[in-house]
Amino acid sequence: MSVDIGSRLRFVRLQHNLSQRELAKRAGVTNSTISLIESNSSNPSVGALKRILDGIPIGLAEFFAFEPGKPKKAFYAAEELVEIGKGKISYRQIGENLFGRSLQILAECYQPGADTGKVPLVHEGEEGGIVLRGRLEVTVDDERRILGPGDAYYFESRRPHRFRCVGPSVCEVVSACTPPSF
Repeated sequence: MSVDIGSRLRFVRLQHNLSQRELAKRAGVTNSTISLIESNSSNPSVGALKRILDGIPIGLAEFFAFEPGKPKKAFYAAEELVEIGKGKISYRQIGENLFGRSLQILAECYQPGADTGKVPLVHEGEEGGIVLRGRLEVTVDDERRILGPGDAYYFESRRPHRFRCVGPSVCEVVSACTPPSF
């Protein structure tokens, strides 16, 4: 029997309201380490997994003992979206439990000037989104574009990327990422 460590770690991390960055900081590992494990691109040693789980905190036995079920719910009211962001960027996720899921969908809201940080994001998978309102500067590798309402992006997530709200108004985006990696 094979255990999906990546989905299990993502599930436990989200249950404890931790971002990948926060867990990485607590565990003393890089953000990309958490991302690679959650996307099942890297299989951690028992020692490395224990150190990461200590950052939650949860023990190895408890981590492997629970069996979360796959979500059966198909429809979500606006107030049921789960906030997983903090600060000037709101990320509202469809569904609380992404365990065993291969797609993550977010309603994103960037305050004027908000960005994902100076260090580009890099993780396994693909992502795409459509700007609904406002203006979003998207940088992928060395290419930068300012997108407005109706404009979209779609790229392999292992390419370094970042997002920034430009202009005086809030920017709203609906995005999807596979596998779930946020």
